Amino acid sequence: MTSRNPYRTLSGTSRLAGVMGWPVSHSKSPRLHGYWLAKYGIDGCYMPLPVEPENFQAALISLRNLGFSGVNVTIPQKEMAMPECDELSDRARRIGAVNTVTFAKDGRLLGDNTDGFGFLENLRQEAPDIAFASGPAVVLGAGGACRAVLVALLDEGCPEIRLANRTRKRAEDVAAEIKDPRIKVIDWPVAPDALAGASLVVNTTSLGMVGQPKLEIDLSGLPQTALVTDIVYAPLMTDLLVQAKARGNPIVDGLGMLLHQARPGFHRWFGIDPEVTQELRDFVLSPD
Repeated sequence: MTSRNPYRTLSGTSRLAGVMGWPVSHSKSPRLHGYWLAKYGIDGCYMPLPVEPENFQAALISLRNLGFSGVNVTIPQKEMAMPECDELSDRARRIGAVNTVTFAKDGRLLGDNTDGFGFLENLRQEAPDIAFASGPAVVLGAGGACRAVLVALLDEGCPEIRLANRTRKRAEDVAAEIKDPRIKVIDWPVAPDALAGASLVVNTTSLGMVGQPKLEIDLSGLPQTALVTDIVYAPLMTDLLVQAKARGNPIVDGLGMLLHQARPGFHRWFGIDPEVTQELRDFVLSPD
């Protein structure tokens, strides 16, 4: 066996990818993809790409012309990417946003949204016995992440989704756009009886995140068997998860959604379907 070069360098045939956004300095994606690139010994690079919204279209085309394999896109550019793509996946079209763009060899831009995939895979990994069709879900929020969660749950056969948002009209608009009778808009704040019989509670709002107000919710009407999850991962244990755990509900934090949503893009750009492990979780969360 030949010894590996201890100094990791790029060659003239390195595969390139990155994350576009404004700002993008907060993104954990370069750290996440960098870990996988090193772990699998791939000749490639994944870099932060700060692009102001007015330059988004030109930057996207330039990256394709420079030989990039693809990019992730973050807020506020997930919606902006849609009309720039030559082909959209069904889930991206239904969610109304793109977070993963692949530059095909023939020059086409292929848009996908992997947030729902990441959400489902996180729950499957951390709660292997979960059955999405076993009962109603309560989903909090009405933003882009919420749409991804709704589409994913509907595709998994969830029989009913009770959707609540601080501004009820936004929840009603999302339900009307997705057009599935299983989505029922309920009042905010969520009353305990609105949680009756639920098998899953999902917070897709920013409430509970560092620097944001606390999510105020009374879980007294929720069955103790119901799984509670929060897509927020800073802090990892939000007030919602602390409250749910204290009353005996199973919980899943939001970090895994971030990690799993990155897998499809990494697979397309670098040729390997990477693993999400505890070592990866620890590395992404570590300060260095």
